[in-house]
Amino acid sequence: MPAPPEDLPVTLHHDIYPGIDPTSHFKNKTYAGKIVLVTGSSRGIGQEIALFYARAGASLALLARDQASLDVVKELILKDEEVVKDGSVRVEVFEADVCSVREVEGAVRGAVGKFGKLDIVVANAGKADLYDRPHVEMAAFTADDPEKWWKTVEVNLRGVYNIAHYSLPHLDKTSGYFVITSSLAAQARFPFLSPYSVSKHAVGRLNEYIALEHPKVKSIAFHPGAIKTAITATNPSMAQYCIDTLQLPAATVLRFTSGKADWLSGRYFNANWDFGEVEERFRGRVVEDEGLVSRLAVPL
Repeated sequence: MPAPPEDLPVTLHHDIYPGIDPTSHFKNKTYAGKIVLVTGSSRGIGQEIALFYARAGASLALLARDQASLDVVKELILKDEEVVKDGSVRVEVFEADVCSVREVEGAVRGAVGKFGKLDIVVANAGKADLYDRPHVEMAAFTADDPEKWWKTVEVNLRGVYNIAHYSLPHLDKTSGYFVITSSLAAQARFPFLSPYSVSKHAVGRLNEYIALEHPKVKSIAFHPGAIKTAITATNPSMAQYCIDTLQLPAATVLRFTSGKADWLSGRYFNANWDFGEVEERFRGRVVEDEGLVSRLAVPL
């Protein structure tokens, strides 16, 4: 996969590195007393993010479409050695489709009812499909193709909006964090990937609006890395590029919500980027020039 031009010239990582090492969070239980809601948490990236928060002492509200898978993840987390050692972690699961307004509303209401608040929300649920021809040719093959295109956009954009709509009032109360799993595709143009790329680009702008309209909330959209998950499995041609670990995004999200990266609110971040280098070399310019946001490229 060629690197897009919208990138930073920093060291790239594919696994946990010293700048995001979660060991201190696990040891000191720095998220004790925090309530974290994670969508798309029944597998892959969402499951790993949830596990890392639990190891760091947080209690969890897990949201996904499949109750059985959620129950399995809950059991795995509560049996994790680090979590068992703590003993104070609670996990609640909520079966819901992020595209359903009523189901998301009910899940958020249920989480707040169980825990009394929300401190961190990770909008991780997503969808990607394999395309091998231009989107305008899709209807010529089957009547389902246009619906398939829009379903990807719906999950990746409407799904994030729905969870934002119902969770942001609670995050306002706790001055919390809203983290969106975006993609490198949000900043690039790859043939035959239009529904995924368009939707991920759009949530980047939504992220900017969340930070603008909810200044008490720190909102960050991030590329989690190229990881072999159920989603990437639908795109075999991309498999050779999926070399990053699940632990990379999980540790990165802990860093986002640690209180030490609030300057990234309203911006995009790539989990592959070396956090320390970005902070040292680019933080001042990013803040001053409103960098790491979507802009029209205007020739000067």
